Amino acid sequence: MSLRSPSPRPSVRLIFPKTNQPEFSARFLSLLTVCLSLLSLSVSATAQLNDVGRRPYLGWSSFSQQTLTPTIMNQQGITAQSDAMKRTGLSAHGYEYINLDAGWTGPSDQYGRPQWNATEFPEFLEMIRHIHANGQKVGIYLNPGVGAGDVAANYQIYGTNYHLKDIMVMPLTCGNAFCDAQKIDFTKPGAQEYIDSLIDLYASWGIDFIKLDGVTPGSYNNNLDINNIPDVKAINQAIARSRRPIWLTVSWDIDEDYVADWQQNANARRIEGDVECEGDCPFLTEWERVLLRFYDLIGWERTSGPRLGWNDLDSLEVGNGANDGLTDREQQTTMTLWSIANAPLFIGGDLTKLTTFGKKLLTNDEVLAVDQSGHPGIQVRGGYTPVWVSDLGNGSYYVALFNLNAFPTRVSVDWSALGFVGAFSVRDLWEHAELGPTLEGFAREIPGHGAVLLKVTGALGRPGASPVQVFGADAALRYGNTQISDCSTCASGHKLTYLGIGAANYAVFNVPATKDGVYDLEVDSMTTGPRSYIINVNNDPAITLNLSGGSDNLPFPTTIPVRLKKGMNTIQFGNPASYPPDLDRIVVSGKGNVARPNFTTYEAELATLGGTASQVYCAYCSGVSSAGNVGNSADSSVTFTDVTVPAPGTYLMEIDYMTAGTRSFFITVNDEAAQELDLSGYNFGTPTSTVVPVQLHKGSNRIEFGNPTNWAPNLDSITISSAATF
Repeated sequence: MSLRSPSPRPSVRLIFPKTNQPEFSARFLSLLTVCLSLLSLSVSATAQLNDVGRRPYLGWSSFSQQTLTPTIMNQQGITAQSDAMKRTGLSAHGYEYINLDAGWTGPSDQYGRPQWNATEFPEFLEMIRHIHANGQKVGIYLNPGVGAGDVAANYQIYGTNYHLKDIMVMPLTCGNAFCDAQKIDFTKPGAQEYIDSLIDLYASWGIDFIKLDGVTPGSYNNNLDINNIPDVKAINQAIARSRRPIWLTVSWDIDEDYVADWQQNANARRIEGDVECEGDCPFLTEWERVLLRFYDLIGWERTSGPRLGWNDLDSLEVGNGANDGLTDREQQTTMTLWSIANAPLFIGGDLTKLTTFGKKLLTNDEVLAVDQSGHPGIQVRGGYTPVWVSDLGNGSYYVALFNLNAFPTRVSVDWSALGFVGAFSVRDLWEHAELGPTLEGFAREIPGHGAVLLKVTGALGRPGASPVQVFGADAALRYGNTQISDCSTCASGHKLTYLGIGAANYAVFNVPATKDGVYDLEVDSMTTGPRSYIINVNNDPAITLNLSGGSDNLPFPTTIPVRLKKGMNTIQFGNPASYPPDLDRIVVSGKGNVARPNFTTYEAELATLGGTASQVYCAYCSGVSSAGNVGNSADSSVTFTDVTVPAPGTYLMEIDYMTAGTRSFFITVNDEAAQELDLSGYNFGTPTSTVVPVQLHKGSNRIEFGNPTNWAPNLDSITISSAATF
């Protein structure tokens, strides 16, 4: 992560055409050009006006399964997926795309246009006809640029007198984030014609979808020397001219600073990296990779819709049981998030091995209606128990409640946060159950990593005005290296930077309250990639606020509950071990009656580290850091010295850890004998959770993790339930 906070980058704002058509003879193309000229026919439609982008698509993509079974990328494997989509009934519920990811191509033709791999796909066009006959659509994968071998061969561009070297950036340079092709100079004659010839060819095959991968700015490469916005524009124009309705997705981890370009020129954009483990675990994915989408989506939540394109969260890894790497409950939660976000639903697993549970998830028409509503959800509560709401504009709402903890946690939402005080009816869409009318709000204890999805209809009344206090960045007291800078995109006009990376770097807001109680704290911040605040409110245990995003320049809000006392309060923002986001402002609201979380999280990297134990950067970890090098001696330990609970009893303790293979913690609680806990995992980059009971006494407790004779796992954090379980 960068130590600096970059200034806003200039955004190219362009509107580009879109459609599609077969390959014609040169004579017919010439005649068609004359006719269109005479008719003055304009093809300057935006990407969302080609009909395919009105709703997020449903389908299947090969890439996830390729990470486990590379041999699926052949004619037999793809045909089997198409047949399985039809046979299992998925097609009847709206799933229609069969998308081939990287690996479908072979050598290019004499015009420098990539063709199919004839060895793996001996009857490629027949396969496409078969998929279409199944009532489905076909997608392919491309990267921006022209292959180095094709450039060296200097092929003639179809239908023109230009050659490939006539349209390349000189000297030759990388054409995309992967640097697997050479960059096209779209200011040169023949460049658009080359892209037109490419899309016309694929349209003639019957292609219905293109994933353009390695697109910059984005794809972990924001070098504007490899700016692919002109490539995206050219493909969009070529699709429009071809007159075939082809869906265009740009990928991956796209830079949000250029969101207008993505909205105008593509039907969807991947807002995060790959969800797949790709060898880091033996499954398709794992929970922490899904969890990152919860944090990343917040910054993009207001950028999507029927005329704006859709936020692509990547493949939906559900339906293959243990092979998915997610429990049944986690699969349902994943489906819930994708649906409330109105994200494209494309399955990543093997459809020939679809489980009964997976089919039930994927064919729940009430849930699919949420995804297809055209009203992407907005987060109204954040943190470890987030709540997302989709306002349908007719007095009805979809409401998704999530528990990101590993143990059961009570999650609630006040109807006042949605703008009303009561509801005529509440329906559980996963259980297909009517829950009746409710006043004030809804609450339920949700199992670990679980979700509830509701439809709330008949909103009643309007809540009274709630006191609101706004504190801009310039209202904060700054310590250490923390700085304030101008910010034209910030509501406050300023932002706090260089928060964190050292206990001395932080900012403090002084916030008055008229009475003791729990209030809403809205935090408006900005970040590219995962970052976390450590928030200290008075003398309460620190709060970790994990966030991610696609821009260092575009603030987004998230709201968490905080306990304030009557009189003046201090709210401190920082992160001693890692980088927090830049901070625009905070907004404190409410009457002191917000529900308080019934758990507390303690970061291992902020505990007392003994011996060799040290802070270790970890992108997927809470706090974006962990405690590593634990164990192998009696003093190399992690000690939480002040774990506070309200009464003596047995509490649930979630332990988030990382290990490759099997390692053990010896856990000492207060003065009790150490207990051995054997744990296993697949890598040191992605945490895994386990939940154990722990006996605590009232007030402050000491919990130590170590291993006197062998290395212990790395420790991310522990979370303690706030009420004794028995």
